[in-house]
Amino acid sequence: MATTLLLILIYFAFISLGLPDSMLGAAWPTIQLEMDMPMSAGGFIAMIVSTGTIISSFLSGKLIEKFGTGKLTVISVFFTAFALFGFSFSNHYAWLCIMAIPLGLGAGAVDSALNNFVALHFAAKHMNWLHSFWGIGATAGPIIMSLQITRNDSWQLGYLTVAIIQIILVGILLFSLPLWKKYSDNGSKAQESVEKKRQSVFKLPGITPALTGFFAYCALEATAGLWGASFLVHTKGVAADVAAGWISMYYMGITIGRVFSGFFTAKFSNQTLIRGGMGIIALGAILILSTSTAFLNLTGIILIGLGCAPIYPSMLHETPVRFGKENSSSLMGIQMAFAYIGTTLVPPAFGVFSDFAGIQYYPIFLLLLLVLMFFGNEKIHQVAMKRLQTQKVKI
Repeated sequence: MATTLLLILIYFAFISLGLPDSMLGAAWPTIQLEMDMPMSAGGFIAMIVSTGTIISSFLSGKLIEKFGTGKLTVISVFFTAFALFGFSFSNHYAWLCIMAIPLGLGAGAVDSALNNFVALHFAAKHMNWLHSFWGIGATAGPIIMSLQITRNDSWQLGYLTVAIIQIILVGILLFSLPLWKKYSDNGSKAQESVEKKRQSVFKLPGITPALTGFFAYCALEATAGLWGASFLVHTKGVAADVAAGWISMYYMGITIGRVFSGFFTAKFSNQTLIRGGMGIIALGAILILSTSTAFLNLTGIILIGLGCAPIYPSMLHETPVRFGKENSSSLMGIQMAFAYIGTTLVPPAFGVFSDFAGIQYYPIFLLLLLVLMFFGNEKIHQVAMKRLQTQKVKI
């Protein structure tokens, strides 16, 4: 019963994590007009959030050791709630930039902490379902913002609504701390002797290809979502409103795909799901590269989303297998930091490239990132299998 309650809390925490992630894009057209700011100013706020997320992800291993997953989750959600309240009372661009700092710091810490907790203590299906709940939050965020702008002509009320949801969650998490402590204590005593022997994670065999895989995956996912509509409009002649709808199908493919991936983990290993996902992405990219048929282009976009679905959760869940449970908490944050770096840097870089070379190279660029991800994943899998075989021989 306690385990079920804890899982429900973790799922709700991931919904709350996804809620603010997509709200800025939905609110920015209104904020831009109201504050008389250039279009690029919204990107600067997003970069501040991403920078905070990267920093807290790098530090998450030490923070988990100091506070434990339960307390760190409470603190992190409080940070995001505080930031969202700040957004809701803001009438100045500078204040939005200031509030973006705690929003990013809170998001990165809770993301890393919960992913590490699930990877250590729960089956792979829960990791996939966890990230599908993030998709629910990311889908609901713009809906909440849209309703408040439409009904009350106020983007601030959109942020206030989500801030209240976050504060309620903070209260629930506070009451749940005994559950977290009890669950965490089960593993901590068994790992005390191992913790003393833990080596620097950056010296672990296979760390470079592992980080490369995370960087390449999130770069691909973000680039596919950001520039897909522009590619369809300028290269395939799809109407702008239709292209926007098709890209929403891309995100729906990721969310629904992760729900089904949770069931597939009963029959397939994480590595099989990762390879299968990459194969589906390749098929989708080839479809939109090689044809102008509307149905096949839409199919290609959906396939890329479906292919993305199992990869990230499966890679995260493999962390204790690849590097050992004693290194999981430190590595989880570092891996996610490199993932965020890919999300932050690569899509804008492709945008600059497209200004000079054209957006028609979009599917080729996705395939290049896919190749980089493939080699990183295969290399770390080989290293992990070799480590596990060596341990069995010693036993």
